[in-house]
Amino acid sequence: MTANITYGSAVPGEAELRLCGDVDGSKRAVELGVSDWYNSIEFAKAGAKAIAVDPDPERIAEMRKRADAAEVTVQCLEADMADLGDITSATCDVVLAAHTMLDVEDLGRLLRQVHRILKPSMPFVISLPHPYNAVTNAAPYGTAGRTVGDWFTALGRSNFRVDQVKELGVTPTQPTPTTLVLRSHKQGS
Repeated sequence: MTANITYGSAVPGEAELRLCGDVDGSKRAVELGVSDWYNSIEFAKAGAKAIAVDPDPERIAEMRKRADAAEVTVQCLEADMADLGDITSATCDVVLAAHTMLDVEDLGRLLRQVHRILKPSMPFVISLPHPYNAVTNAAPYGTAGRTVGDWFTALGRSNFRVDQVKELGVTPTQPTPTTLVLRSHKQGS
């Protein structure tokens, strides 16, 4: 069953993009950082064994409250996003970070941990504000955060292969993309 995942405001979701794939009762889905859309609940509603990881106790408490209201089970881990030691290696079918990785300092460590918990060839989906959307005369491209190239390089160095790049949010009134979505797959074991 397809989960009703949201990748950002005013952009297509999982029903249209199909980046996470179908989830059912035998699959484990991790939301890395509790997003504003509480995607773990959507994973659980679709039948996945949902896990939410976030360092903020308030985000975790809100996730628990919303999961109870939706009458679904979400395993909540209050931990640094790069501290995934409570999740067994090679047991997860999808990891999603929807607008939660922008300010990660040690990106390499986080990517290594995601690589460890994913099963081989399974997807890791990242959405974030598009780096080009922040460009101004005072802040040229690449001076205010990671570029698209930086994301590709970091994922490649951590043994992920990017197979989908979505630049979303372009409208007649918004000429630059607002959201970048990258889907990569774990390479190796």
